[in-house]
Amino acid sequence: MLDALAAGAVGLAAASFLVLGAAIGWIVRVPTGVVAGVMAFGAGALISTLAFELVAEAHAVGGLLPTLGGFLVGAIAYVLADLALARRGARARKRSVALQSEPGVHAAPAAAASASVGIAVAIGALLDGVPESLVLGLSIAQGGAVSIPLLVAVAVSNLPEGLASAAGMKHEGRSARYVFGVWGGIALISGVAAMLGFALLAGAPPELVAVVTTIAAGGILAMVANTMIPEAFAADRSFTGLWSALGFALAFALYQLG
Repeated sequence: MLDALAAGAVGLAAASFLVLGAAIGWIVRVPTGVVAGVMAFGAGALISTLAFELVAEAHAVGGLLPTLGGFLVGAIAYVLADLALARRGARARKRSVALQSEPGVHAAPAAAASASVGIAVAIGALLDGVPESLVLGLSIAQGGAVSIPLLVAVAVSNLPEGLASAAGMKHEGRSARYVFGVWGGIALISGVAAMLGFALLAGAPPELVAVVTTIAAGGILAMVANTMIPEAFAADRSFTGLWSALGFALAFALYQLG
């Protein structure tokens, strides 16, 4: 029970960077280039962690077929869910001026902000964050300790999402209570997801762990490709590749250092 609570605390700590980002985005007008750089860095860190920490280790314990099957299922599930949410406005959830330039979504003044768009953004953030939290809990279940590269990658990727979405919600005319209620709730749900990842799969057969891990990994990679890198590149075409490479290098170095 204590280990499950510890896993939940780790998931909550990583997700708290959503709230921190939201606070920064609410108080300070951060240049879009800075948001894009942090987002690209987080994307590179996540890709590195997926490759070395999740997929490779899932293959080592569960074999090739469970690993590939889970990975493809996760990617397909994420893409289908993301497409459905994009029609409600969630496509812009990582944009530093979220929703204001999405065609057909936010052409009206801030006073006419759509509740359905705000809900879609929140659900989209859950879609991004729950797989990350789940694998954080799994990492503790498998190794008895939190994966530092994974924790860093998730925390860094959460910061610009909270920042970008809070800035967009503020532009919509949302209240501070609404914005921080949304992100605080998502952080709590992420903590519960990490706790469940530990509690439900500690001691599970290796093949099952491999499938669940790679379902989450496939969803995370699809999220990086669908949202993080395109949004970062749209805001800063010059240094997105460099920041992504630096994030990849840091996560790889942390993995090699144990």
